[in-house]
Parts: sequence; structure tokens; C-alpha cells
Amino acid sequence: MNERETALQRYRRNVETLASRQKTSKGAPGYSRWVNRWLGRRLAAGAEVVGLSPNGVTALSAVCTFAAIGALATLRPTVVVGLLVGLGLVLGYALDAADGQLARLQGSGSRAGEWLDHVIDAIKTASLHLAVLVCAYRYLDVPDAWLLVPLGFSVVSCVFFFAMTLTDQLRRAARGQEGMFLAADGSSSTAYSLAVLPTDYGVLCLALGLVGWPVVFVPVYSLLFLATAGFLVLALPKWFREMRRG
Repeated sequence: MNERETALQRYRRNVETLASRQKTSKGAPGYSRWVNRWLGRRLAAGAEVVGLSPNGVTALSAVCTFAAIGALATLRPTVVVGLLVGLGLVLGYALDAADGQLARLQGSGSRAGEWLDHVIDAIKTASLHLAVLVCAYRYLDVPDAWLLVPLGFSVVSCVFFFAMTLTDQLRRAARGQEGMFLAADGSSSTAYSLAVLPTDYGVLCLALGLVGWPVVFVPVYSLLFLATAGFLVLALPKWFREMRRG
């Protein structure tokens, strides 16, 4: 009983500590900002208690994410399969938020850890919409022209991920800062975080959970593609001007 109480107290202390060491919310859409970081904080707190390393949490995130992507590409999208795909992606995303928080909690952040996290994110970004394409081609009753939507979404997502990651790295280099920007470095308004929800990877995870209901999934997925592409068209010139100003 005492051991359980000690573990619970340690977990609660970890949650409180992490709450004061959050990344900046500047530019963060609503699900990532209010839901995923909340989940990640608690997963990181628990991971520290049981002795996991940040890279171990990254590996768990990869297992959940790629199991879901594999199921999306290979299994007939029934309601149950769709819900499991969505759950796997949501859990993978929460663990993706937890690895960095665990590193901050332990003071064990490293370039290698950040590299591993980004590489797995890149593989996920490149493969997720291709899995949607395979699923749609094999199982969904959609026009052939609609297959261009997941193809386009894959291109947009890869460019978005690369440009956003590079912009963040160059911002940090310009400020002589190696670690992540923290909450004290600024935040976005609630209105902004809500406005960019359609571009949120967490919202995409939830949308993919609807794949078992094609009549709902197809229009929702299409709208998310249009919203993300539109945001990218507006964001790229803005980021370029920021980089040019130095």
C-alpha cells in the first residue's frame, strides 16, 4: 500500500512539474494544445514512475501509430476497425507528446532523441495518407478522381511537416536556443487555436476513426484536406518573410 501511495504521489508531482514546463502554445491548434498535451503530460508522468526512457516512449508511440496505419491499409474498414484505427492514432499522438515531456522532466533531452522523434514523425506523415489511398482504392465506393484527395493530402502534409520543422529549427538557431520554446516564449489566442483546428493532426486522427462510416468520412476527410492545403498556402509566404527578416 505504501509503495502504491508513493508511486501515486510521485505521479502527481510529475504532473505538477510538467504543467510548469510546457512548450509554447504559439501556433498550436486546439486539440494539440488542450487535449493532446494534457494526455501527454499524464502519460509522461506515468512513464517516469515506471522507469521508461523518452526513446522508449517514442517507440511505443511508433508501435501504436504504425499498427493503426497498417490496419487502415490492409483491413476492410468496418465500424470496429475504424474505431480501433482512430484509437491507435490518438494514443500514438499522445505518446508522441509524452516523449518530449518525459525528457524535460528527467533532464535527459538530446539531439539524438529529437532526431528519432522527427524521423518517426516524417515516416508517419509520408505513409498515413497513402494508407488512406490504399483503403479507398480497395474498399470505399468513391469516384476514381477522389483518389487524388489522399495523394494531394500526402504531398501537403509532407511539405507542411518539413516547412514547420525547419522554421522552428531556424527560429531556435537565430535565438541561439537549442531547446524547445516554452510557454514563457509566447502563446496564441484561443480564437486562433480554434480557427486552425481543421489543420490539427489530432483532429485528423479522430476523422480517420470515422472510416467505417464512408458517407461521413469521405466529406470530412476532403474538407480537412482543403483546410490544410489552404492554411499551407497562406503560411508558407509568412514563414518565408519571417526567415528573410532574420
